[in-house]
Amino acid sequence: MKKKIVVLTGAGISAESGIKTFRDSDGLWENHRIEDVATPQGWAANPELVLDFYNQRRAQLLKVEPNDGHRALADLERDFDVHIVTQNVDDLHERAGSTQVLHLHGQLRQVRSNRHEHLVYPWDKDLHLGDLCERGHQLRPHIVWFGEAVPMLEPAADLAEQADIFLIIGTSLQVYPAAGLMHYARRHIPFYYVDPRPQLNFELSAMPNLTVIEEPASTGVRKAEQLIRLSD
Repeated sequence: MKKKIVVLTGAGISAESGIKTFRDSDGLWENHRIEDVATPQGWAANPELVLDFYNQRRAQLLKVEPNDGHRALADLERDFDVHIVTQNVDDLHERAGSTQVLHLHGQLRQVRSNRHEHLVYPWDKDLHLGDLCERGHQLRPHIVWFGEAVPMLEPAADLAEQADIFLIIGTSLQVYPAAGLMHYARRHIPFYYVDPRPQLNFELSAMPNLTVIEEPASTGVRKAEQLIRLSD
């Protein structure tokens, strides 16, 4: 039976493909306050602004490509049971070839009904006011905004509990509840942390089998892949 690798990825792996992250500098996301474009309150106050913001993000996503960090994770599937839990809303993991990807915060290339959350649709064009679900309600980005529940957290925690190897890539481990997923993993298993500026909190530092690779994902994930294969 193949060993199960559970991978938690954050904005750092996508940033190398050209997708910007609001946490890099001034807290703004493409010159917008997060409260205005990534909260239920922002949606209620100015839905046109929110739709325009995500239309621009979606158009940007269609112009970028996966990097070698994404491809290295896809390559691991040849010999391991790899499950990716990503905080990112892009589809770069899937486009690189990964087949088991759980999106904690939704997906940019999907929209859903504002009233019926289970009505989710693939979407690659602009979304406008007046675009309705099959039950006649406005469509919104299929994104988990700040202040909303994270419905995929429980299945992500179940995966973490089953991990034989836990790999953390491109995340500051500051955004909860995603940052708490590693606590569900068995403490004695190998942990790998790939990030150019790793944030070693107390819990992570206490892991007995932690390997830190202080590099960007595009090079660091290949090194983690090699180490995992050598230790298997």
